Amino acid sequence: MSRFSKKGKKGMAEINTASLPDIVFMLLFFFMTTTVMKEVNLMITVRVPDATEARKLEKKSLVSYIYIGQPHRSFQKMFGTEPRIQLNDQFKNVIDIQDFIAQERDAMDEKDRNKMTVSLKVDKDTKMGVVVDMKQALRRAQALKISYSSNKVDKL
Repeated sequence: MSRFSKKGKKGMAEINTASLPDIVFMLLFFFMTTTVMKEVNLMITVRVPDATEARKLEKKSLVSYIYIGQPHRSFQKMFGTEPRIQLNDQFKNVIDIQDFIAQERDAMDEKDRNKMTVSLKVDKDTKMGVVVDMKQALRRAQALKISYSSNKVDKL
């Protein structure tokens, strides 16, 4: 008779990791396509007013945003507490609006340039004089489609 000896205990079988790279890349592509990158770092405080008759903008790629409001606390030592105009990531003056509009138009397709809309995101505590100056500068820049950002609320 022969003797059978056990040289080692059989353990758990190893996990097959051949499909792991496929799963990782599938997750990577999912997050790349669904993530929206933040375009502008706000340096001002904007609390938009409430409105009952608000509509969403249809094609946001044709919209350029102008922010008007009081600078954040970290910028108040340098820029003060008066309402400021923010274009992209910089504080600008009303006279810089024409250059801003020209740059935004140049970045668009030629067929979409006449459909460009300027959206004003104005803090609800901002004086109307700044907004009137902004509208006059937009007229001089031939940016005649203007929208005002607001929070939609139910009718009171």
